[in-house]
Amino acid sequence: MSGSFSPVAGARPAMAAAALCATIVFILWNGICGASAQDAASPVFELVKKRAEALAAQDYAEPEAVEQDSLPGSYDSYRKIAFDRERSLWRGSDSGFEVQFMPLGWLFKHEVRIWLIEDGEIKPAHVTAADFIDRRGEDDSHFQSPDTPVPVSGLRINWPLNQPDKPDEVIVFQGASYFRALARGQQYGLSARGLAIGTASPEGEEFPEFREFWIEKPGDHSLGIDIYALLDSPSASGAYHFHVQPGDVTFVDVDSVIYPRREIANVGIAPLTSMFMLGPIDRTRKDDFRPEVHDSDGLAILNGSKERLWRPLSNPRTLQVSAFVDNGNNGFGLIQRERRFERYEDLEARYDLRPSTWVEPLSDFGPGSVMLVEIPTEREIHDNIVAFWRPEQPLMPGTPARFHYRLHWRADSPTREMGPFARTTRAGLTQAETEDEPKHLFVIDYTGQENLAETLKTGELPEAEVTASTGRIENVVVAQNRQSGGLRLTFEFFPDGAKVAELRASLMDLSGEPMEKWLYRWTPEQ
Repeated sequence: MSGSFSPVAGARPAMAAAALCATIVFILWNGICGASAQDAASPVFELVKKRAEALAAQDYAEPEAVEQDSLPGSYDSYRKIAFDRERSLWRGSDSGFEVQFMPLGWLFKHEVRIWLIEDGEIKPAHVTAADFIDRRGEDDSHFQSPDTPVPVSGLRINWPLNQPDKPDEVIVFQGASYFRALARGQQYGLSARGLAIGTASPEGEEFPEFREFWIEKPGDHSLGIDIYALLDSPSASGAYHFHVQPGDVTFVDVDSVIYPRREIANVGIAPLTSMFMLGPIDRTRKDDFRPEVHDSDGLAILNGSKERLWRPLSNPRTLQVSAFVDNGNNGFGLIQRERRFERYEDLEARYDLRPSTWVEPLSDFGPGSVMLVEIPTEREIHDNIVAFWRPEQPLMPGTPARFHYRLHWRADSPTREMGPFARTTRAGLTQAETEDEPKHLFVIDYTGQENLAETLKTGELPEAEVTASTGRIENVVVAQNRQSGGLRLTFEFFPDGAKVAELRASLMDLSGEPMEKWLYRWTPEQ
């Protein structure tokens, strides 16, 4: 363990309080008869739950912003400070897991307290200037000395994901309750959050924050690492246990208990946040040399009836909120389905390598809705897509709510492996025979499993059912796409003055099994 994590003389009063708390936790930890932190009855998780419950019984206290001259005040200054890899916590351990920390500064003003769990002991992590490589120029402020305590805003976990002798970033927690993870061969894209409150509401969104983290040192040759977090916000507090297992698919098991301070109806469980600026459904939204610009191109759902749904994303002209009502949801996720580099032509962003994230409920979510929020954006630096689960009943004060789920960071949704799926969607505006009546041509390509190949061998083509909530559907055609080895569905949509229309398309394969159902919301601004 790096010497920089030993207690520092002259630490702030908060660190003194942390040391006292650590002594109490040490007694608790050693009094649980050697229970593992990975057990359902983890003593650390029990501790965090008690802390969250106690917080919820008190009035919310806004965290104090930390302002220090030595902390970077701009993005350019912030990016010049990097954690020294050689000083990573647990560097060289047999498990391969390492921990690094990010300083406060720039947008990150609230200090996050970090606890370390090692050899049955819990103690505070003390981060100093010696842990960072500071490349700021002479005109910028600097840390006063190597032993200067540095307040942190988050943490990252490294592990040899892509090369056996080189630890890579696997998961990062920083900013409110945001975190991002990677599977093998991927680059960072969409984010997950601990909790969403008031998303797209007239009152404005509330952003709960992770205030403290507990990180347990993995055992030798362990395949996973455990992280615990305390969340707080004006409306609720919460306790979280993350078990991270990296690989070809990186799994993050999330066990959360929410303690509401007030009634919360507009709540988002397992929220995912992404970006969609430009895609093949509408090329008029943005003038760009790249054919597509997005971190995710669709919302996939496996509902309580095991029906597979695919909803292509859009960059609308006005805010759009969609609800997919369900009972006992089996999973949902924001997916980057298009993997061909030539569909992006971006050598720097490499959108073809961005991860998809699938939410698999491990506890019964009950009745509710998968919510999709699409926000207009003109710049790809802004996340404008949010998806989450909203329970049918609001969360109530005095009643803890537990949600246990698994996040799959992978290339596509697991539902793709269940049968034929809608690989691409294209659309364009054409002129109808009547000059003042525009029509929209939709083209959907299906590819998939062997049952689709068997359908094509017979020469028989399935019938498609295409409907619109308003307007008209005409000229529905299903044809073989010999270039992809799949099917192509085309149809024309006539708005007939509609301001919004929900479009649906469904096909059956030769065995009578439904293919992935295609859904889309059309608006005239597109």
